[in-house]
Amino acid sequence: MISLEQRSRIDNFVDGLTNFDDFGTKTEVVEVPSAADAPPLVYYVNEFWTHAQRAGHALHEISYRACFKPQLPEFFIARLTDPEGVVYDPFMGRGTTPIQAAIMNRPAVGNDANPMSIMMTRPRLNTPQLRDIETRLREVSWGVVEPTESDERFDVFFHPATLRQIVALRSWLSERETAGTFDSIDDWIRLVAMSRLTGHSPGFFSVYTLPPNQAASIESQSRINEKRGQTPSERDVKELILRKSRSLLRHGGLNYNQFDLGCGDSTDTPEIKTDSVDLVVTSPPFLDTVDYRSDNHVRAWFADIDIDAQPIAILQNPEEWQHFTAETLRELCRVVKPGGTICYEVGEVRNATIKLEDLVYAAIRDAQLPVEVIGVLMNQQDFTKTSNTWGVTNNRRGTNTNRVVMMTVLG
Repeated sequence: MISLEQRSRIDNFVDGLTNFDDFGTKTEVVEVPSAADAPPLVYYVNEFWTHAQRAGHALHEISYRACFKPQLPEFFIARLTDPEGVVYDPFMGRGTTPIQAAIMNRPAVGNDANPMSIMMTRPRLNTPQLRDIETRLREVSWGVVEPTESDERFDVFFHPATLRQIVALRSWLSERETAGTFDSIDDWIRLVAMSRLTGHSPGFFSVYTLPPNQAASIESQSRINEKRGQTPSERDVKELILRKSRSLLRHGGLNYNQFDLGCGDSTDTPEIKTDSVDLVVTSPPFLDTVDYRSDNHVRAWFADIDIDAQPIAILQNPEEWQHFTAETLRELCRVVKPGGTICYEVGEVRNATIKLEDLVYAAIRDAQLPVEVIGVLMNQQDFTKTSNTWGVTNNRRGTNTNRVVMMTVLG
């Protein structure tokens, strides 16, 4: 059971949601009927954090599919943890929650089934100096490694000279790992190179393509090139890595050691101690809307990851998604302290006909998990106050909102 002090914290948090008006609008509290034998699901609707693209720390500016803004974990970390409170994300993706926890000086724990997530998160928790990045890049033997036939399939994205630079860097980093000399500077360079591989501006290594969080297939890029009448232009890989490094470090770096990052199944994390986490802020894989394998195929090639071999959840039907959620929450109930909080960010899918918060609520109820649902925080953006929270009409193609199911672990 939770203590009176923990109950008071939760009550104060709910009062804060109810009376929130930092951006000039009072929270709308809406009760939505649930199953006959269950309490209604309570929505707290407001703009709880800014939707400005660059309002967070510059270290967050690494693109990744279906990631949330750093203001989301910041909101919950500030209100639901003390400075020593451990913050965990079992689906860390690009690492937004662990990095924001570190920025706020909270011990950070992260996990993801995709090993690429560690490569994208760890370098930003222990950042090198810009001068050391520049020095290390001068040591790379650029262009001395010829692309293999397998590498050359990416020529739809890259100019031949650019591809030679990318392959040389890839080979050089691999050699340093094999030799045991790979360090935090190399870790950073690999991250930044991965983030610059493909995109839709001259700041990327590639010709014009899809946004950097969603790589086109080889076939799709060929069609894009043909339609646009374009061929890849030569890019200076070293200079673009330095440019992006300057941008990421413009607010300062981090030298943080209170973190633990893992790679595995969200439903089975024995390396995380029971009752060791104060707050979970996470967003699970959405229902059949994002293919994390194909979206990362170019990054996986560069990082030498067999992306098809990774146990990345791509869930195709509501029943499957609900079961996966129940098993994930069961494990979270083990690692989170009694009185701790789980914030589970979801969104509506299939033209808003399926609301994943309903499936979360059903998973909790059917699996009889030891949690108390606080409600659903709905951070609304780009539309005015609505009383039909459960059917937002201008979000038919995905979501403009964050819907966060908030629950307290009872122990």
